[in-house]
Amino acid sequence: MNTVSSWLRQCVVGLSILLAMTLILGAGYPALVWAVSRVGSTSAEGSQVTDAGGCAVGSSLIGVDPRVQAGQPDKYLHARVLGSVDDPMAPGDPSASAASNQGPGSDKLAGWIDARRLIIATREGVTPAQVPPDAVTGSGSGLDPDISQAYAELQVPRIARENQISQERVRALIKAHTDGRQLGFLGQPGVNVLQVNVGLGLTAPNCD
Repeated sequence: MNTVSSWLRQCVVGLSILLAMTLILGAGYPALVWAVSRVGSTSAEGSQVTDAGGCAVGSSLIGVDPRVQAGQPDKYLHARVLGSVDDPMAPGDPSASAASNQGPGSDKLAGWIDARRLIIATREGVTPAQVPPDAVTGSGSGLDPDISQAYAELQVPRIARENQISQERVRALIKAHTDGRQLGFLGQPGVNVLQVNVGLGLTAPNCD
């Protein structure tokens, strides 16, 4: 009888511990992690950027270069070179997340840069010498969401003209979406291209 009672007592203790750990680790802990990940941050949901209608147009962490349809005005801010592609100005595939793998002495890379500089200078109505370095080069990941303040400023006249707004308004929008140096001293300030373009009226296609 004592043996049976001891066995039943151990079963009850074991089942109680199993139930308690199931509730703590199977429900409580996941719920806590879920809640903490959403306090003061949208990164758990991909740092989504939404348009005026509430539709997701992309992520603030991933570069998006607007595709301009033939015959349509080029009225948005352009990003850096995205992805690893042979076409010097192709937007690339963000899912590829790769650099060109061309070294600083590469003739192929030099040709891309010269072609990009000429295309951008023509688009913005400036001389090739006025095109900043980040406009013609990609980041290590190929997905940089930011551009330099110099490249953003270069595009202000075209954006203002095509949107029929003042350059001061465009500059104010760019300033509102410019991040400072990391930790206050690392790197350079960057302008988030997608957020500026949403401010200019960019919307998500086919969003219900």
